[in-house]
Amino acid sequence: MKYYPAFLNISGRKVVVVGGGAVAERKVLALMAAGAVVTVISPSLTPRLFREKEKKALRHIGRWYRKGDLNGSFLVIAATDSPAVNSRVARDAGAPVNVVDVPKECTFIAPSLVRRGPLTIAISTGGKSPAFAGTLRKELERLYGPDVAGYLTFLGSVRKKALAGVCDKKKREQFLKGLASEHVLELLRTKGLAHVKKVADKQLRILIASCRT
Repeated sequence: MKYYPAFLNISGRKVVVVGGGAVAERKVLALMAAGAVVTVISPSLTPRLFREKEKKALRHIGRWYRKGDLNGSFLVIAATDSPAVNSRVARDAGAPVNVVDVPKECTFIAPSLVRRGPLTIAISTGGKSPAFAGTLRKELERLYGPDVAGYLTFLGSVRKKALAGVCDKKKREQFLKGLASEHVLELLRTKGLAHVKKVADKQLRILIASCRT
């Protein structure tokens, strides 16, 4: 099966997670981090989910799943230890649904993620091997270290300054493309973030000064 990759804005959206165990916990925490309004349907919760409930960070319906529980959902995740319940959730869902570890019942799958500040890299094997997706994630985490996050944050501020202060459009475009080049990525790995920031700041000052003469 081939999937169409997409990053969804779920901030403020209702997402229902059916299940309250360890797998459900991982899903819920990721959804909450993305700003979703999460409802968990399960007779019991992990200690972490219970604490989130106590903080009113999620809504908890403390019983087994019933038809109608998914009304108004933007996304649905079935993460119980009962294949029969998970299948019922998949059939009832009127929204995109993910049944954990059962790709054939999913209308979307959750990729393995690498997060480095503003950077998010999603990895999917099309449901063939989630374990291998996890191995690839670990390799990418080693390849793209914390300096990438710091550089992207820096790059955002430099871009604003360049757009506002560099009058020559062609030179500005060349400068910004250079900051996003493979050469800079290599410098990040070999020289570090401080060196790259120093070089970029110097180039930007020269370009801005040339507009004042």
